[in-house]
Amino acid sequence: MGWLYMRSIGSHSGPRQYLDDQFTSERPELRCRVLRSALVSKRVYYAAVEFLRPEVPREVAAIVCLIRYNPRDRDGTVFGYKDMDEGMGPCEAECPEQILDLLTPTDRQHALAWRARCRRNAAVRRARAAKPAPRPGQTIVFDRPLAFQDGRSLDRFEVVANTRSRGTMLFRDPKEGALYRIPNVRRLDYRLDEPAT
Repeated sequence: MGWLYMRSIGSHSGPRQYLDDQFTSERPELRCRVLRSALVSKRVYYAAVEFLRPEVPREVAAIVCLIRYNPRDRDGTVFGYKDMDEGMGPCEAECPEQILDLLTPTDRQHALAWRARCRRNAAVRRARAAKPAPRPGQTIVFDRPLAFQDGRSLDRFEVVANTRSRGTMLFRDPKEGALYRIPNVRRLDYRLDEPAT
């Protein structure tokens, strides 16, 4: 299925609430209900949806939607989404574990592979979150040297506060004194050394 665009999400407060409503319905032959949903990075919606059919075992499966939301879009198409179910093996695999935990067992191979990818990604996120963040005064040593646009490759830096942007760090080459930005530093492998006292 392709993208579906619209000019309004009606009285809903945001894309997640709109999609929760879209995937909740009741007919004599099928009742669908969103048990839990999440909007990740403002671009992907994940939901555990319960499907109840007469004389068929209860099923809870994952729905994944790519999202485009711009309430100030000049063309007036403020919201668009592309929906798929887990059995299609979506590329997006950042589904929160609280949603994965609600899903009922399946034998669909693409769904099983997608669930496994989501679990691996969740484990990586947990490990990153547990990793100590660099603080000013510490020395950070990366497992592999980082290459920069000035042609240098470095693996050791002094962590310094960024006076222009609170909450972000700069990294100083201890030999030359040059300052570097290292985006997504917690995604990299490193160790931190405390300053000598």
